[in-house]
Amino acid sequence: MAGVVVAPVAGEGNTCCVHARKGPGYASPLEAMKGPPEALIYVTCVYNGTNNHGNGKPDYLATVDVDPNSPTYSQVIHRLSVPNIGDELHHSGWNACSSCHGDPSTHRRFLILPSLLSSRIYVVDTATDPRAPALHKVVEPEDIVKETGLAYPHTSHCLASGDIMVSCLGDKDGNAAGNGFLLLDSNFNVKGRWEKPGHSPLFGYDFWYQPRHNTMISTSWGAPAAFSKGFDLEHVANGLYGRHLHVYDWSGAELKQTLDLGDAGLLPLEIRFLHDPSKDTGFVGCALASNVVRFFRNTDGAWSHEVAISVESLKVKNWILPEMPGLITDFLISLDDRYLYFVNWLHGDVRQYNIEEPGKPVLTGQVWLGGLIQKGSAAVYISEDGTESQFDVPQVKGNQLRGGPQMIQLSLDGKRLYVTNSLFSVWDKQFYPELVEKGSHMLQIDVDIYKGGLKLNPKFFVDFGAEPDGPSLAHEMRYPGGDCTSDIWI
Repeated sequence: MAGVVVAPVAGEGNTCCVHARKGPGYASPLEAMKGPPEALIYVTCVYNGTNNHGNGKPDYLATVDVDPNSPTYSQVIHRLSVPNIGDELHHSGWNACSSCHGDPSTHRRFLILPSLLSSRIYVVDTATDPRAPALHKVVEPEDIVKETGLAYPHTSHCLASGDIMVSCLGDKDGNAAGNGFLLLDSNFNVKGRWEKPGHSPLFGYDFWYQPRHNTMISTSWGAPAAFSKGFDLEHVANGLYGRHLHVYDWSGAELKQTLDLGDAGLLPLEIRFLHDPSKDTGFVGCALASNVVRFFRNTDGAWSHEVAISVESLKVKNWILPEMPGLITDFLISLDDRYLYFVNWLHGDVRQYNIEEPGKPVLTGQVWLGGLIQKGSAAVYISEDGTESQFDVPQVKGNQLRGGPQMIQLSLDGKRLYVTNSLFSVWDKQFYPELVEKGSHMLQIDVDIYKGGLKLNPKFFVDFGAEPDGPSLAHEMRYPGGDCTSDIWI
C-alpha cells in the first residue's frame, strides 16, 4: 500500500501537505531512514485452507515484538481474530501514510485488511493500542459487488484525498474481465470504481502510482477462478494468467498504454517505483518467468521495459517438471534506492542487488532460507556436468526451516530484513504441504548496507506452527509507523 507526501510548490497557498506542523510519516525517503527502529510488526495470518479451517478458526492479525531489548522479543504478543471464516487475509494498507505529511489533521490510524477470497475488507484500529489492535469496521462483499461489481480485493493504497483505493482481481464469479479499482471514502464507505468506464486492465493484482509523473501502473496475476484452485500450467497456456503492465493517466483515471512483457514477464506481481520522486523508473517482479523487469519513461512520454535481472531455472529431478523456476513472489527497494531485494519462493533464496545504476543491477548478497531443493528434500539440482546436489539451509534456534522465503519487509534504516514463507493457502498446500500442516515461521536477516551482504539472525525465530489455535500461515508484514512499501513521495 502507499501513501503520498506532497512537497511544497512555489507560490502554492496553505493547502493540504504544506503546513509547517507535521502529520503522519516523513518528509522524504531519506528522512524516513532516520526514523526510530521498529519495535512492533503486524503480520496477516491465515487459517483458511489449513487443518484448522475445518475446525472453524478465522484468520487473524498478529502483533510481533521485534524490539531486541524487550523480554518478549521474537514473540507474538497479540492476536486479533476476524469474525468470519474463510477470508484469506493477504495484503494490507493504511488509511493515511506520509500523504499530507505537513497536515496535522491527518492521522495514520487504521490498517486496511482486504480478504482475497471472501472479498470482505476489514478496517483495524492500530492507534488506540498499537500492541493490541482492535476491529473498527467491516466492509461486506455484498456492498462492494452492488456498487461496483468488483471482488477479490488485493492491494490497498491511501490517497491524498482521504479515499482508499483497492485493486480487485475479478468479479464475484472469478472472471478477470470484471477486475478494476475500488474506492472507499475516509469513513470506509463504498464510493465506486476509480477508473473510468472502459478503462479496466486485462488482469489485476498490484499497483503503484507516482503523481509527479501523473502515472499509475498496475500488474497482472490471473483470473481468480484459476488461481484460487491452485496453479495449473494449462491455465497459463489458456490465457488465464497475465503478462502485462497497465499504464494509467493518474489524474484522468484512463488507461493510456499496455505493455506486453511477453514470456519474459509471465505473472508480473509486485511493482515499485524508485522512492526518489524525480525518477521515472521502477521494477516489477515476474513470478513464473523469474525475471525482474525494469520499466522506464522514454523522452516521448511513452513507457518501455527491459529485463534487468534473470534467475535461471534449475534442472532437477524428483519434481513435477524437469526444470524448476525460482518464482519471484515479492521484492522491495530500500528507501535510498540503493538496494533491491527479492525472494525465490521455490529455489529458497533471498537476494540483494545494488541498483545505483537501475539498468545494471549487481548481485551483492544471497542467503538460503528453505526451498524445494534444500538438503533432505526429495528434489535434487542437477548441474551441467550431471552432478546432483542440494542447498545447505541452516536451522534457527533448533528449528528446521519450512517452505521457502515469500514476503519480505525492510527496516527503515535498511539494516534488517524480515521474511515470512506463506504465499497463498491453496498454493502452499500444492507446493509445500508441510507448511500447511506445521505452519509458517518468520525470520530476520541482518543486512550490510555499506558493502552489501546478507546474514541470517540466529536469535530471531517466530514459530507460527506453535500458535494457541494451531499452525497458521503468515504472509504480509507492516510496521505501525510505515515502511518502504507503504509510502510514496511526490
